[in-house]
Amino acid sequence: MLQSESFLDYVPERWRGDALRMAEALRGGDRFIVSGHVNPDGDALGAVAALGHILRFLGKEFVLYSATGIYDYLQFLPLPGVLRNSVGTLPFAPSTVLVADCSEARRVGGDLEPLLATLPVVNIDHHLGDPMPAVARWIEPGAAATAQLAAYVGFALGVPPTGEFAQAVMLGLITDTGGFMHGNTSAEVLRLTALLVENGCDLHGMRERLESSWSMGRLRLWVRSLGGIRCARQGSIALCTVTLEDLRRCGARKEDCEGIVEQIRRLQGVRMAALLREDAPGSFKLSMRSSGTTSVRDVAALFGGGGHRNAAGGLLTMRQEDAEDAVLAAAAAQLDKEEAAGD
Repeated sequence: MLQSESFLDYVPERWRGDALRMAEALRGGDRFIVSGHVNPDGDALGAVAALGHILRFLGKEFVLYSATGIYDYLQFLPLPGVLRNSVGTLPFAPSTVLVADCSEARRVGGDLEPLLATLPVVNIDHHLGDPMPAVARWIEPGAAATAQLAAYVGFALGVPPTGEFAQAVMLGLITDTGGFMHGNTSAEVLRLTALLVENGCDLHGMRERLESSWSMGRLRLWVRSLGGIRCARQGSIALCTVTLEDLRRCGARKEDCEGIVEQIRRLQGVRMAALLREDAPGSFKLSMRSSGTTSVRDVAALFGGGGHRNAAGGLLTMRQEDAEDAVLAAAAAQLDKEEAAGD
């Protein structure tokens, strides 16, 4: 077991100042609501849980919040406190909102969003976007996951890399590195992962929980959706669409779409992969992936979104065919631009 004074050694030197600054923000706050974005993925939930564990370590009063609840496949993660879906049921009058993996107020959703304009906000994220007003903010696009940043804040406060705190961090790392396959799997990520494993975190067990719990509905959905891939620009762009009707026919849920876009990216020759998921009639959530220097962030920005160079998303409100054509055209234009710049 590491001694508490050595935890900070695992925070990259260039980020230690930010980790210490955010540690002081948490130490100085009280009565927290901790939230990520709506429909939290593994990194959002992992970061929220990790920050909750930090607040519990500090003896703070807090609740966890998600306007949309938690996907079934993430229910296995132990949480450090009660999860609420409404601020109307809080056991105390909140004085601080701690927002993780979400820098845009609109993505918090629910009845928490209006409070962001009236209460002090502490914001930790690794996505570039339109930052909400905050009294303390750490937006670090160089991090692989927000849970990674949460770990560093915890280390700055002396939280040991063990138990449920370690599980929460590990979930975020696995999710946002694609199981340590994406280009953001840096030496720093591997060093942090090794620290968690050395201190008892079951990496294999967590991977097993995430990857070996498919429903028949999810399997049917993947077969159906991957069979309808559209390719463009000599196979350098691939797109797949999942409609509400697809979900109904397969007996699947929205969360069963997680991972489809990464599979599309595996096609030989594909430089940009895109998934359009219909969340409401005529409203499509866009998820994009790339590798290397190819940027999907610039494409997503055209559709009111953002993210990272190799992983980004947006929203389109239009007919399915128009949405597909718009994404394919924007992706082709981006690849043309990048190739022209490289000449």
